[in-house]
Amino acid sequence: MNGRTVLISGASIAGPALAYWLGRHGFRPTIVEIAPALRTGGNAVDYRGPVHLGLLSRMGVLEELRAVQTGGTAMRFVDEHDRRLMEMPSDFAGGDVEILRGDLSRILCAAGAEWTEYLFGDSIAALDETPDGVDVTFAGGARRTFDLVIGADGVHSAVRRLTFGPERQFVRHLGYYVAGWDVPNDLGLGRDTLNYNVPGRLVSIGGDHRDPDRAGAFVAFASPEIAYDRHDLSAQKRIVRERFAGLGWRVPRLLDALDTADDLYFDQICRVDIDTWHRGRIALVGDAACGATIGGMGNGTAVVAAYVLAGELAAAGGDHAAAFTRYQARIGAFARRAQRGGGGAGRFLAPRRAYGIRVRNWLHNQGWFMALTMRVAGDRSAGIDLPDYEATLV
Repeated sequence: MNGRTVLISGASIAGPALAYWLGRHGFRPTIVEIAPALRTGGNAVDYRGPVHLGLLSRMGVLEELRAVQTGGTAMRFVDEHDRRLMEMPSDFAGGDVEILRGDLSRILCAAGAEWTEYLFGDSIAALDETPDGVDVTFAGGARRTFDLVIGADGVHSAVRRLTFGPERQFVRHLGYYVAGWDVPNDLGLGRDTLNYNVPGRLVSIGGDHRDPDRAGAFVAFASPEIAYDRHDLSAQKRIVRERFAGLGWRVPRLLDALDTADDLYFDQICRVDIDTWHRGRIALVGDAACGATIGGMGNGTAVVAAYVLAGELAAAGGDHAAAFTRYQARIGAFARRAQRGGGGAGRFLAPRRAYGIRVRNWLHNQGWFMALTMRVAGDRSAGIDLPDYEATLV
């Protein structure tokens, strides 16, 4: 595969993982990332089970990830007086290895850095496929041609939009929105999170895993789909303030911190449904193909899908059409099974009725139910046999 060039959009998780395996197979990957540099910090993500951990080990990054893992985050649900109502153990959300997203991206990017070209602060503006490649116009004005283009740019994928059509055709709103921002840790919080509910709304705060002086605020609320500008930070802050105005507990303090927050994560809980993940010389991987905002094990699926996509491209000996078809056939059922976990994330975080909150708390205080929940999560991260592409290509 020496000399075959692949442009990957997105430097979060799926993109760097794909670049690593493509380089191992002799491709020449380039990653374009709209952010000016790798993002630092971010929310914690997790990996669980032998499939996820086995691939991370084969990439040579598992021990490095363990060295900076968070140790997991317990979720304690309380009333307005901080009395405990229900608690989820750290391995429920944290899996076998939990790590901050920024640390994960940094480590994955470093793994394939020797053969990957990075273009930060730019994005894909136009794609024009020809018989010999894909002519790419970048937002910064440059034009280049690549043999293949892969969209690893998340649920709001620009590559998917340019290739397959508007986002509304493929992204399904699941009835909730979430937001997160940094706040001062003036409450002396540890790494665990305190979670407070009223019907249809959740407010959460937890200490920073690295900086004891910082904490993270997180909210979720039930809502029909909202029209807003994803690049208008002030508008998103206004939506959060309006939805949580008038609540007690620690909410006023968190909203005060929102006013001065430099950054805000705000998005709908949604799911990506697209029947075919490829068209011509262009394909999708990770959340761009089968994402679920929360609870869909997208980080684990991204690593598995990247491995399979690179392996099938190498095994096909240059026949990208055959490789893309085999890639989706091999990974599709596994990805959809993991993705299903995202369907109930909003209902778990912020049940719409007081009765629903009480039932959720009662169930998750039962040992048998927690064991069942953990078993289901484990099943969703397993159930796929992965070929050893390097061995078959020797």
